[in-house]
Amino acid sequence: MTSSVLLAIDVGNTNVTLGVFDYSGGPGELLHHWRMATHREQTSDEILVALHGLFDLRGCKVGSFTDAILSTVVPPLLPIWERVCHKLLGRPAMLVGPGIRTGMPVRYENPREVGADRIVNSVAAFELIGGPVIAVDFGTATTFDCVSAKGEYLGGAIFPGVHISMEALFERASMLHRVEIVRPKAVIGRTTTQSLQSGLLFGYAGMVDSMVTRIRSELGEEAGTIATGGLAQRIAHEAQTIDRVEPFLTLEGLRILFEKNRPA
Repeated sequence: MTSSVLLAIDVGNTNVTLGVFDYSGGPGELLHHWRMATHREQTSDEILVALHGLFDLRGCKVGSFTDAILSTVVPPLLPIWERVCHKLLGRPAMLVGPGIRTGMPVRYENPREVGADRIVNSVAAFELIGGPVIAVDFGTATTFDCVSAKGEYLGGAIFPGVHISMEALFERASMLHRVEIVRPKAVIGRTTTQSLQSGLLFGYAGMVDSMVTRIRSELGEEAGTIATGGLAQRIAHEAQTIDRVEPFLTLEGLRILFEKNRPA
């Protein structure tokens, strides 16, 4: 395998996650990773300024990048990030979308409806522990993606994310206020803050357990569960059905797809 340095980019509704994989020593190794807020109004030049600042903080040289792979669930931002990648590398990035080889048959009724991040997570989860497997991503939305024992993407479920649920509650209930999502002392809150934290954390963990149990009844009781996303560790600590937390599942999925599609 020829030496290369891969920049993997996942543009989500709330955050952009970036990772740098180095192939100099063989299999791709994640050297650096960053998370930045998604801003729909930024130009490619403004994004480049922010990226150079992040790269400089880690001593990561832009000139070392030889390849890039880009995934996004925000269509209006695709051309902007394509320009970003072209300015960084001098050529187009590999795009996760129709035509990319995933090695995973998609059994969705309309495969084009499946978000790129859901396929990326599913590919990574199956690569890590095989199937059947459930990938749970705690992002803007909480997604449950299911892969069969044969490695087929079957579909899943979508639930409002923790932060979206919290914001909706505070916008409609004038007596409630924003709280930090941390573990309260008890399930029975003795203050409004504790009550909100109990509902958001324990209630959400209960939802996850219920959904995973229902999915396993269809997918197979032996199905493993991998969680990722900003709140994955916190919720996994309270849930009973999450077997493993992989903070960089999406980045690993992008690396795997790059390897499946890179020129010989």
